[in-house]
Amino acid sequence: MEFFARYQNGEIAELRDVVCVVDLAAIPVTLVILDAKTRAAVDSWVAFDVFARPARALELRLGSLGRAPGARLSIAGVENMRNARRLLPSLRYHQRRDFWRQAQIGALATLALLSVIVAYVYGVPLLAERLVAIVPPDWEKRLGDTAAGQIEIALTDGKGFEICDPDPNSAANRAIARFVDDAFAGLKSPFTPNVTVVRSDIPNAFALPGGQAYYLSALLDASQTPEEFAGVLSHELGHVYYRHAMETLISTSATGLLVGFILGDMTGISIPAAIGSALIDNRFSRNAERQADSFAAATAQRLGYSPAGLFDLLDRVAKDDAFGRALALFSNHPLTDERRAALEVLDTPVPNARPPFNSTEWAAIKAMCPPPPQTESEPAPEQPIADPSTSAEPVSPLDPPPLQQ
Repeated sequence: MEFFARYQNGEIAELRDVVCVVDLAAIPVTLVILDAKTRAAVDSWVAFDVFARPARALELRLGSLGRAPGARLSIAGVENMRNARRLLPSLRYHQRRDFWRQAQIGALATLALLSVIVAYVYGVPLLAERLVAIVPPDWEKRLGDTAAGQIEIALTDGKGFEICDPDPNSAANRAIARFVDDAFAGLKSPFTPNVTVVRSDIPNAFALPGGQAYYLSALLDASQTPEEFAGVLSHELGHVYYRHAMETLISTSATGLLVGFILGDMTGISIPAAIGSALIDNRFSRNAERQADSFAAATAQRLGYSPAGLFDLLDRVAKDDAFGRALALFSNHPLTDERRAALEVLDTPVPNARPPFNSTEWAAIKAMCPPPPQTESEPAPEQPIADPSTSAEPVSPLDPPPLQQ
């Protein structure tokens, strides 16, 4: 039994028509390649080393483990391919071996992906929580200053922050500083938080590494009571106290290192990239949000005002929609109704409750970001003067237009 093929030795581009037979008497069994016209021996391959290469439809392409990578036999025709497979049972062995090898690679890739997921969900946050305790506060503060510059560019399209009240001795800033001091009184924190109110159309507040916290004017405008303002502010102070921004930055960097190690690419990992993804988006882990909410509730209890203001404000500016609920399992940020339920448990009655800011302080805080001055409107175009010759009665510009019949 034999089959016809086109032969290339892998060293030159010449193609030759050949006929192939198997020499069963040879040790080891050999596939002999003969010239199709002269029947002279052209080459010989160890039969067991012959394997199938990727080929086009209706073509069988063979290679040999003992020959150059480009050496091949190209077999066309159903009968020729059938004869080749009968003469070379090793083709089926190599095919099964390649299948299981690919299956093993797929299984290892799946296990690697699962390990990344498990490490991200459990290992990386635990590692970040341990590492943040040994980060020097001065180094974290410098990192926070760097992050503030990037946040400024992101929020203002490079135009720069517009601080609502730059005077640290104003009544509003003194009231906020007094509240911060009261919230951190007796706490062993390496940072003295600094709260800045910034003009922005985005209703948000966030904390950076090193104790910096920002309250955006759109959220201040939405805050209707001192308790609402104090609730969100103390929540961000909770992030400062627990150093969540630094913890998130470490988690993001560790996740990038882990993915880079798995994928073999360590070139795209940098501190600026981590700052951009972890801090501008301002999405802390579920545990961090719970801790910050608990800090806000404990601060309200200690200072004597109700923590209900936090979730009252969340209800207005951060309501969940159906799409957000559908992605709840894939988001680190807890849903508003989930946070509200947790805060309602923490909202125990406060005896002799009093607002966190008196009426004078609250009025000064609400007036920190007055609306920008309105530009003068362009003068209205002059009304055309009616031609008396075309109307029986003069038309006054104050008269309504005549009804159309």
